[in-house]
Amino acid sequence: MRKVTLIGNPNSGKTSLFNLLTGSNQKVGNWPGVTVDRKSGFLKIDKQIEIQDLPGVYSLSPYTSEEKVARDYLLCGQLQLIVDVLDASNLERNLYLATQLLELGFPCLLVLNMMDVVERNGNQISCDKLSYLLSVPVVSISAIKNKGIDKMVKYIQKLVHSGSPSPYPIYEDSFEAALSQIEQLLTDYDLGLSRRHYLIKLFERDPLVQEHLELSSDIISEIEYISAITEKIYMEDAESIVINQRYAYIDSICQMAQIKKDNFELKLSDKIDTIITNRFLALPIFAIIMFIVYYLSIQTIGTLGTDWANDYLFGKLVPNTLQTVLTYLKVDFWLKSLIIDGIVAGVGAVLGFVPQLFVLFLCLGILEDIGYMSRIAFVMDRVFRKFGLSGKTFIPMLIATGCGVPAIMASRTIENEQDRKITIMTSTFMPCSAKMAIVALISGVFFPNNPIIAPSAYFIGIASIVLSGISLKKTKLLSSQASPFIMELPAYHLPHLPTVILYAYNKALSFIKKAGTVIFVLTILLWYLTSYDFRFQPVNAQESILADIGRHFAWIFSPLGFGNWKATVATFSGLLAKETVVATFGIFYQNNQMTVSPNLLWNQLRLDYSPIAAYSFLVFNLLCTPCFAAIGAIKREMNSKKWSLFAIGFQTALAYSVSFIIYQLGLYFQTGQLSFFTIIAVLLLIIASYLILRKPKESQENLITLTNIFNYREDKN
Repeated sequence: MRKVTLIGNPNSGKTSLFNLLTGSNQKVGNWPGVTVDRKSGFLKIDKQIEIQDLPGVYSLSPYTSEEKVARDYLLCGQLQLIVDVLDASNLERNLYLATQLLELGFPCLLVLNMMDVVERNGNQISCDKLSYLLSVPVVSISAIKNKGIDKMVKYIQKLVHSGSPSPYPIYEDSFEAALSQIEQLLTDYDLGLSRRHYLIKLFERDPLVQEHLELSSDIISEIEYISAITEKIYMEDAESIVINQRYAYIDSICQMAQIKKDNFELKLSDKIDTIITNRFLALPIFAIIMFIVYYLSIQTIGTLGTDWANDYLFGKLVPNTLQTVLTYLKVDFWLKSLIIDGIVAGVGAVLGFVPQLFVLFLCLGILEDIGYMSRIAFVMDRVFRKFGLSGKTFIPMLIATGCGVPAIMASRTIENEQDRKITIMTSTFMPCSAKMAIVALISGVFFPNNPIIAPSAYFIGIASIVLSGISLKKTKLLSSQASPFIMELPAYHLPHLPTVILYAYNKALSFIKKAGTVIFVLTILLWYLTSYDFRFQPVNAQESILADIGRHFAWIFSPLGFGNWKATVATFSGLLAKETVVATFGIFYQNNQMTVSPNLLWNQLRLDYSPIAAYSFLVFNLLCTPCFAAIGAIKREMNSKKWSLFAIGFQTALAYSVSFIIYQLGLYFQTGQLSFFTIIAVLLLIIASYLILRKPKESQENLITLTNIFNYREDKN
């Protein structure tokens, strides 16, 4: 088995290329100890070549978890070829990583992607000159247009078997002399193929490399002396010297291998950004786009598939077929009830919403692929910073639309501890794929002709993150300066449909797998607890174990409009997995109904809840404590029992308060009757407004006043 490593800058087209090379023959997991996705696969035309897709990075300096993963994997030496994917339209910046990769001592292949963009801009890059100057093979491709792929694959097959270590760049004499002196100190150390990499890192005083090589204190002192002398020569610190040496080398290479057209006109992407990121138009455009996304997925196109799945597939075909087969086999009544009333009703209720979720993921995938979601991160950073929040919160927020667990763990990229805690507590307010099943259920059953309800869940999630973040930021414990947020805005381009479809397919498949495993087991448990009493006798659902338990806690949710045992149990079941909320309703309203008619379940649901109560139920389950998996992630990332409990308490209190206000004020505007609960709702609204609009609290030790200065001087005297 030969191993090839695929690496490149973010937005270089590496993922599209990886999908082209491996197809569906790939594994997705996580790197140990971090939340960074680990993807690997086998070359479609040669299953003896395994391709490891490393996360997108700008350099091998371990400042982020992605860079640490990439560096550690490359230095482990378990590979035969490095394929560096470069965005040819930004050649200088992408070559910076290439210079670092060449210093690792492995065979390298440079792949210039997006050459069609280079040509469209009137520029030229000579692959032959670039290959000659760098002394490594260079091939040009367009992953989106599937051009040059065959030639690149031939290079991979050749180099992975017979490639020789790539020569590293040579820099200025003074700098090379310093590296040579360091090398003489390490004659007793085995630095392997990556000798050049280690020398430069030691010059930069990299503590991780010093520890890895187990250098003696004497050698570290001598290297420190060499670095200090070189810093005096260049009048720069060691890291700046290395950076400038690399860019000087890159500049000389590009001047000979690249011809740029002098064009001072705005590029198409820049022209689009003048509108998309406009300070006044950006948010309305974002709202319109997200409305269209949810309208297509929840109200129109996605609904066609969901209606067919609910009404015909799981409403008639599957249960009626199973009932005929089970009756023919003379299966016992309890087993027949378990299969039809439990498994089919529960799992089927969840799987019925897969078409809507697939269309949703397809739309979000297109927005991400064309480069729009990066613009939203930029726009939201501008909004967040006005309120003292970090724009880095948006990245976990974006991840949370898939699943809350990786969103919580993605908070590790936020350096500021207070901002990180706020992000952990608020990121799960976004509707994940599991919550989207609840959104689809409520909007489809109670508001079939109202296109505002489904997207409102998305905007309520964003508003809750922003407003609760503002109030938390104004407390003494969590007040701090917002950390800076820097990210690259890629050029707009047409979506690569195979990549987008694969993205939506993987997301939908993950949802289906969960329904076939976790939800399957939970539906069996729920069916049992709904079909038997505490004496283990078969009973009607109204007299079951769950009904008895639910009635004891139903009063808690009465002020929210859904204070019956069914909604109570469904809400608590969401702690196990949010999809279980839909599965629970499916079992409750199907229990002991051995024949199934289309829409029966959802018609019965309308009889138990008013539209405003259903919307209150939706909002509560959107904002309340997430599933146990996410709670576990909160506990790990907070690394504190007190902070974990505070986060769970805060989420629950916020969800209850918002749902209470929505239901009670909605009831007042609907009926015109003022009640005690209406007054409480108004008071809660006033308190929430105060917490958001008040002046921030700062710790006294952070305040510098004349009184503090005089007191300090008196104490010193």
